[in-house]
Amino acid sequence: MSEIRICGYRPLSGEIKIQGSKNGALPILAASILQKGTVRIDNVPAIQDVDCMVGILTSIGCRCEREGSCLSIDASCLEGAKIPGEDVGKMRSSILLMGALLGRLKEAETWYPGGCSIGSRPIDLHLLAFSRLGAHVQEDVEGGRIRASAAALKGDTICLPFPSVGATENALLAAVLAEGETEICGAAREPEIASLCAFLGQMGAKITGSGTSRLCIQGVSRLHGTAFTIPGDRIAAGTYLTAVTATGGDVKILGAPWEDMQEVARVLSQAGAAVSPVKGEDGKAAGIHIRMEGRPKPLRLSTGPHPAFPTDLQSPMLAVLSRAEGISQVQENVFEDRFKTVKELWKMGAQIEVCRNEAVISGKHRLHGARVTALDLRGGAALVAAALAAEGETRVSGCAHIERGYEDICRDLRALGGRIWEHAQDT
Repeated sequence: MSEIRICGYRPLSGEIKIQGSKNGALPILAASILQKGTVRIDNVPAIQDVDCMVGILTSIGCRCEREGSCLSIDASCLEGAKIPGEDVGKMRSSILLMGALLGRLKEAETWYPGGCSIGSRPIDLHLLAFSRLGAHVQEDVEGGRIRASAAALKGDTICLPFPSVGATENALLAAVLAEGETEICGAAREPEIASLCAFLGQMGAKITGSGTSRLCIQGVSRLHGTAFTIPGDRIAAGTYLTAVTATGGDVKILGAPWEDMQEVARVLSQAGAAVSPVKGEDGKAAGIHIRMEGRPKPLRLSTGPHPAFPTDLQSPMLAVLSRAEGISQVQENVFEDRFKTVKELWKMGAQIEVCRNEAVISGKHRLHGARVTALDLRGGAALVAAALAAEGETRVSGCAHIERGYEDICRDLRALGGRIWEHAQDT
């Protein structure tokens, strides 16, 4: 096992290029099996969740070849519709293969997914979408197995009572090869949905309404291979932006999707940071520039589905506000167990009180180093951000959670002047 060691309390400065999007790559990898040829996907992040998804694709007959950040997937020899249970338990996004398998083979068998324990994340909306398209769904609740099958999928109206990202993606994956027209009402509007729609469109799918809460899909009989580039990871970029806001400094993050991060930029500006786009040679935004002096300002913050402030950056914002000049309030409106990192931040001197879905943070001039444990992916990143702003040395264990979503958080932050290293954990 490894741990991350951080010696903090110094500003960050410099320039880095952000990795490809984790949340964008995983549904696109699942979508690759909807065609019977080869897709080439560029800017694929080198993270554990991608490795896990590639392993599942290989286990069901796909030929996957990776060269640097480019991944080629040949789905012509897809062998079966059963996803191994040992792989599903490692990563929640594996559930997206169910919609893709159902679309391609008209059958799918999987298990209840794993991933971060950040609260109840039922898949009832996913199964509702499959049922609306004519699939027969069977759940073995005690055994954890899920099956879905259909003689043919037929388009219909799918109304989602909550804009679930995963359910929207699964509905899209199952609908693009269904007969007739499908309408998804109440669809999630996250940028990763738009990326998936663009990828499917390049393979020959007919989708309108991308970026809105109403998606219309005209089913086609077949899809074909294509080449696609994954956008930059807005959550990884947001993590590093929060680290700069907590520590102070002057940083450029190239490849960060400025257009998709307007609410994050607004909130960090409210906290006292100067946030602006980095202009490319074509005059378009090619990244984000952040400059921060002094302690953060207190604020009130609520998470929600896009375009609201992303729940994935709520934990890193707790680290920022723990150093704010005053009292802040954070309301979590997506996952009920997103505040579990609070107990670890307490060890570093943070003053945070939680009542149901709201946290009240009394900012302090200084945090101090401590031994803490990453309990989930984004909570682990929050501890790293807090440690960079704290006096003394912090050791973060449970690094496997962090590695699920960040290529090399130590490499990136060292490039910005952070004193951070990963090494073997003392036993």
